[in-house]
Amino acid sequence: MNAFKAFKAQAPVAWSSNLYITLVRGMPGTRKVHRRTLELLRLRKCNRTVMRSNTPTIRGMLQQVKRLVVIETEEMYNARKENDAKHRALRPPLVIGHSSTSPSGSS
Repeated sequence: MNAFKAFKAQAPVAWSSNLYITLVRGMPGTRKVHRRTLELLRLRKCNRTVMRSNTPTIRGMLQQVKRLVVIETEEMYNARKENDAKHRALRPPLVIGHSSTSPSGSS
C-alpha cells in the first residue's frame, strides 16, 4: 500500500528511521523555492526514489513539496518493490500443441 492509499484508508503507518521519497510530478512550472528544495533532496527526474533519514529538517522540506512527491516508509517501500518484482517475473512460455493432421481428400 503506498503512502497516499494508506492515508486515504487511515491505516496506521509504522514509524521508520528512513523515508523513501519519490518525485511523481515534474518540476517545470513549479516555484523556484520548490525546485531548490527538490534539488536539495537530490530529486532531479520524475519517478526517481531517494532514501533520506527521518529528521525534522527533511520533514519540513517534504511539507513544502508534498504535492510533488510520494513519501513511503521502509516497510511500504519494500512491499511495493516486492510487488513490482512479482509482476515483472519471467513467466514460463506458453506452448500451444498443434495437431499434425493433414487435410484429407486433397488431390
